[in-house]
Amino acid sequence: MINFIVVDDFKEVTQKIERIIDKIMISNKFDYKIHIFNDYNSDFKKIAESSLTNKIYLLDIETKSASGIDVARTIRKNDLDSVLIFVTAHEELSSTIIKDQLMVLTFICKFDNFENKIKDAIMKSLNFIGKKNAIKFSDNNSIYIIPIKDILYITHDNIERKCLIKTTDKTYRVGKTLSELKDMSLGVLVQSHRACLINEDRIVKIDKKDREITFDTGDTINLLSDSYKRGINV
Repeated sequence: MINFIVVDDFKEVTQKIERIIDKIMISNKFDYKIHIFNDYNSDFKKIAESSLTNKIYLLDIETKSASGIDVARTIRKNDLDSVLIFVTAHEELSSTIIKDQLMVLTFICKFDNFENKIKDAIMKSLNFIGKKNAIKFSDNNSIYIIPIKDILYITHDNIERKCLIKTTDKTYRVGKTLSELKDMSLGVLVQSHRACLINEDRIVKIDKKDREITFDTGDTINLLSDSYKRGINV
């Protein structure tokens, strides 16, 4: 899922950005959610510090209570993957942004071709996320971009003839084979059973006697076979 986090103290600006995002994302059939804030408040902080994946921030450079630049500095202390876009009425602050090396995708002036620049920035953001270490494919007229680090395991359902991709916060049912998804992961996901792929980096415990695998979220599966368990490095 793509998470857009939009902050601006003018409602008309957040509404305009929200409409642009909806138009782009619906036409591309991406799975997404928009989080709107009018200030850098406690609710914003919870989202920023959460384990949500694929975050694209559109940050007001200055609100009544805080500086978007200071907020970006805080984000970058623990998060180097999220996309940062500054929306501003203060172009003169761009030099500060560049000097701080905050890895900002772009900064957009609210008074200069605003809508087109927002569209361009969102498309660049989606392209950036798609190039990260992720499984990317289309299925049933939907486009999926699922970072491998978010995947716990993938199982195959013989009855539905679909694969279930279990991530930190969601389960996807897709018409791809285990073999196809394994190839897409470039070997990161390994086989634990003929009907299961696992992400070794997310495993905290393997009980070989009971054939149970426990992941860092507390989720467990009982798909561990003798044929594959020797190849698991945990």
